[in-house]
Amino acid sequence: MLNTSLPEAGRYLARTLTQTLRLMVGVPDYDVYVDHMRITHPDREPMSYEAFFRERQQARYGTGRGRCC
Repeated sequence: MLNTSLPEAGRYLARTLTQTLRLMVGVPDYDVYVDHMRITHPDREPMSYEAFFRERQQARYGTGRGRCC
């Protein structure tokens, strides 16, 4: 038996569903990135949300060159 209450389970489900939907449509998760930077690279300053979003767009869509795939 799980040791979580129904409201806690609901919040977890909502967070997971939101993150999944964002990833499906290509919206990067800034909070996950900030947590990763804090834990894995504590000596480095995380990018601002705007810089993070631009970097993720660049990584996804490339440098503007036409691509077929």
